[in-house]
Amino acid sequence: MVIKEYRNLKFQQPYQQAMYYCSLILQDSTWPWMEQLEILPQLEAEDLSIFLPIMLSRAFLECYISEAVGYHWLATIPDFNFSYYLLLNLIFQHLTNRIIKLEKGTSYFYPALGLNPSDENSALVHYIQVHRDNFLMNVKLQLFALIAKQHAFHQLRYVEQLGYITVLMQRNNCGIRGLQFIIQSTVKCPGQIDLRVEAFLNMFETKLLEMTSEEFKVEQVNALIDVKLEKHKNLREESSFYWREISDGTLKFDRRESEVAALRQLTQQELLEFFNEYVKVGAPRKKSLSVQVYGSLHSSEFDQDKIQPVQPSSVQRDDVFSFRRSRPLYGSFRGGYGQVKL
Repeated sequence: MVIKEYRNLKFQQPYQQAMYYCSLILQDSTWPWMEQLEILPQLEAEDLSIFLPIMLSRAFLECYISEAVGYHWLATIPDFNFSYYLLLNLIFQHLTNRIIKLEKGTSYFYPALGLNPSDENSALVHYIQVHRDNFLMNVKLQLFALIAKQHAFHQLRYVEQLGYITVLMQRNNCGIRGLQFIIQSTVKCPGQIDLRVEAFLNMFETKLLEMTSEEFKVEQVNALIDVKLEKHKNLREESSFYWREISDGTLKFDRRESEVAALRQLTQQELLEFFNEYVKVGAPRKKSLSVQVYGSLHSSEFDQDKIQPVQPSSVQRDDVFSFRRSRPLYGSFRGGYGQVKL
């Protein structure tokens, strides 16, 4: 059953494969599912019996408990420490989340053939790494994504008709934040789609400059503030908010209020400076990674693109692990009490 589930992963849509490769590249201490599949047939029941006590001896249990549960049962738990969240330490085996730090002013790209030879679609994930969790930078990123996403969808989906799956959205890897374009297409190969993304960013700069102060404040800033001030619709949504803070290790439970306060102070000029510094094509602090999955319609372009000379500020990477070893890591928000950063 488990082996079948792993084998079915190769039938994922190309954009899902591209997102998987992007995560594999960015997150340290992760292993490809293909290697796990190779090991599975060799496992025996005895291996699991040996592994179980080892796993339990290193267990670290982290919990979020809603007020709706009630506190009376906590008295039955020895050595608990409860404020906004509960940590139960069976042993001090704190996990860390380490994300690789891309080089400023450099565009990386990782090409790969689609895993399903019968799927004609190609896909691109164009990721722009921006900053480590910070309230002011967060709202600049969120506001830019809010303003740009409809324009990106209209231009790339309807005008250029690149593909049905065309998305611009934020990305948050364990507190390391950025933007990503996700496009799946039979019309163009990933290398050409990447050029269209950069062309869109060049075009969108004009729209930012033409935006009036009223549009900026009333239509965009206030719209984002209204979204942030919406109450949680149910206990599950509220718990998910708190659990994300715990899981990432950021522990900023006043995030919504703090980001709204930062938004109220944000100026249009600051947003333009953010775009020019981190997002604009050729920006001095821009860090990007293009993950390109070639479908069967574009397999010939895959071979051609791999031997093409790259631009001076571009770097092609064909091996995930050598790429990860070549880059430094961001500090982890996780690592124990007091938000230890490794």
